[in-house]
Amino acid sequence: MAVDVLTQIEIGRPRDVVAAYAADPGNAPQWYANIDSVEWRTAPPVRLGSRVAFVARFLGRRLVYTYEIVEYTAAERLVMRTAEGPFPMETTYTWADHPGGGTLMTMRNRGEPAGLGRLAGPLVALAVRAANRKDLAALRRRLERG
Repeated sequence: MAVDVLTQIEIGRPRDVVAAYAADPGNAPQWYANIDSVEWRTAPPVRLGSRVAFVARFLGRRLVYTYEIVEYTAAERLVMRTAEGPFPMETTYTWADHPGGGTLMTMRNRGEPAGLGRLAGPLVALAVRAANRKDLAALRRRLERG
């Protein structure tokens, strides 16, 4: 069963500030609770073709995976896909001006769990949704503090 989770949050900071911070993989351990470390496989900064390795924890497992940036428009959209890892996943960030001021950030995770994860697809989707909400809330707290 495929996983497709969409999560949004309003952040009370300008779009360019939110996007610059969120799009920098080096900042991921600061706002993603389950990401332990990040290592650039290509030279920074983020651009089309960049590769970044992550070490994370999810559902009690240690995961090591490499994402490749497959689409990037500064302050608008970032799409990264698993180049190496336990199962194919695509993560998309989009940023838009929020009518009430600030930024509307959307995070979408789509993928096809493998092995036992395939059988537990609905559980994986629930866990991803809960983690995304927590992570976006942490991002908002961090950025709104300045």
